[in-house]
Amino acid sequence: MTRGIARHAKWIAAGALAACVAAATPAAAATAPAVSCTSAKAGLADKLKRDITSALSNRSGTIAVGLYDRTTKTTCTLRSSTAYDSASVVKVTVLATLLWDAKKHNRYLTDRESTLAKAMITKSDNDATSKLWRQLGLTKIKGFLTAAGMTQTKPGANGYWGLTQITVTDEQKLLKLVTAKNTVLSDNARAYILKLMGQVISSQRWGTPYGAGSGISWHVKNGWLQRSTHGWRVHSVGTFKGGGHDYMITVLTHGNSTMNYGITTIQGVAKVIHRDLAPS
Repeated sequence: MTRGIARHAKWIAAGALAACVAAATPAAAATAPAVSCTSAKAGLADKLKRDITSALSNRSGTIAVGLYDRTTKTTCTLRSSTAYDSASVVKVTVLATLLWDAKKHNRYLTDRESTLAKAMITKSDNDATSKLWRQLGLTKIKGFLTAAGMTQTKPGANGYWGLTQITVTDEQKLLKLVTAKNTVLSDNARAYILKLMGQVISSQRWGTPYGAGSGISWHVKNGWLQRSTHGWRVHSVGTFKGGGHDYMITVLTHGNSTMNYGITTIQGVAKVIHRDLAPS
């Protein structure tokens, strides 16, 4: 009788262990999505996939990547719909909303708005951003997001613009609007956004421009924020033109131990993308 109970206990334990293993396997696989790339240029998608994957192979944290090159119709994505606290990357959306709304009312920006916009983008000034965010209000911000097709972006509540939820998919949509003629942003608005993103102060020029060749023009906006969960959020969005290419890169990260760790992760990705697309 005792041996029977022991055998039964072993069978239950073995069954429980098998169930745990079975349950754990798909979960483990789900936590490590693969980089996906497509391209009209032969061999480029495979090369980018291999090199981006290699650049991320020893990096901790949760990393999302977006690349689009108009010239070769190349797209790469990783965790494209994963939501991140925006930090200061949302400031490009704030500026785009301001210009979109001004166009609707057939007016130019006021001197005050221009001063705030320049400080917000070139120096990542938080006070300037808060003033513009309050002026616009959630109704106008949501109106722009709808017009832009940025359906995955959720504005931060109670004035906390830095906690806006963003994704690679929507940031890439925004960069596409900024860099090509469309019905949402006027040509003047697009030129103004790019002008300010090209005048970011030197200490904030890290991230996606890293490794770009000397003949490549760049426009960047970065974001960084430390919170009690997921450590440091460190993000970079950038547009690039030259070397026969017209491309944009978004890298969003959280779970970084320090801000510099996140910057290093982003720059490792950017370096291989620039090298593969437009080698010097």
